[in-house]
Amino acid sequence: MAEIMPIVEEFDQQLNYDTEYESRLQAAANNFIAAASSLPRVSGCLPPCGFQVQGAVYNCVTCQYDSCEFPLDCPGKEITVQENNRTQMWCSVPFLLPADVEIVWRYAQDRTMLRERFDDVTVGVDPLYSIPSARPEQSGTYQCEVLSQEQSLVRLYFYLTVVPVAQTYHVHLQDLCAQALRPEPQFPPSFSFWLPRPALLITCLTATMLLIFLSLGAMCRLWYQIRTNVSNPA
Repeated sequence: MAEIMPIVEEFDQQLNYDTEYESRLQAAANNFIAAASSLPRVSGCLPPCGFQVQGAVYNCVTCQYDSCEFPLDCPGKEITVQENNRTQMWCSVPFLLPADVEIVWRYAQDRTMLRERFDDVTVGVDPLYSIPSARPEQSGTYQCEVLSQEQSLVRLYFYLTVVPVAQTYHVHLQDLCAQALRPEPQFPPSFSFWLPRPALLITCLTATMLLIFLSLGAMCRLWYQIRTNVSNPA
């Protein structure tokens, strides 16, 4: 203002030619742009990925908004789950998204980020993809793409590994055997030998004795019938 206002007042009094005011105003504008460009700029961009409209910064030199210039593809996230367990994947980002977003979930059998390797699974607005009971054949890469007005804003990747139950038991059994073969076996705190309860033990013994007595009774009856038939032949 201190540089421009004197020129405006002088122009109002018509003390010089218009061309001189034009060059002086252009010089003042150039000085303002240079000073404004040297000021620290607060960016609303949140790394590491995504097209962030809210984080764009106005460039005084080009008179345009500069995007965050992040890639659309986010780093993949590793997920490991046991077979038959539930797993969830959230398509969420730390920056604001438009209200009219569309979310597309895709799946590829191998570990990849190539678009042509994926098949569409669901299309809608649900940011959650859930697998109630995971199976080994569902292992692979899951991609979540967020779009607004058919323009891609961000793509997230989840690398899912489903561990089979048989493999889990095999590894656990190997660990127990290795610990048992040590000079001083040390079992994990959760490991304990199962012993039946006294009431259950008494019930089992009673049932066993009852079966023995019934078997003896049947044998005695059969022996008596044979003896009777021998003593009284037809």
